[in-house]
Amino acid sequence: MGFDLLLLLPISVVLYFVLGRVPSGRRMYLALWIAFYFSVPLAAYDYLYCGLVLGRGIGFLWEFWYLTVYYIIPWLLAPAIVLLVNRIAEDQPLTRDTA
Repeated sequence: MGFDLLLLLPISVVLYFVLGRVPSGRRMYLALWIAFYFSVPLAAYDYLYCGLVLGRGIGFLWEFWYLTVYYIIPWLLAPAIVLLVNRIAEDQPLTRDTA
């Protein structure tokens, strides 16, 4: 659990600042792409090694559940960060220079 926090906390902070710089209409789109790039290539690599090389097949998803969890977390974390960024952006009043 401690390792997870050490890993997910910095990733969450980076996602927050990256997604905060994106226009609100594109945030979710970008978040889903980020989730894709954090999970799908790793899942493919794990399938190649655990599924094919080790001979576990698709059953590696259950056998190595601790890997499988990390395919799901980005799909939950990135959209949640978008919702947080959007909520914070709504709460902050827009300021314009009227000089």
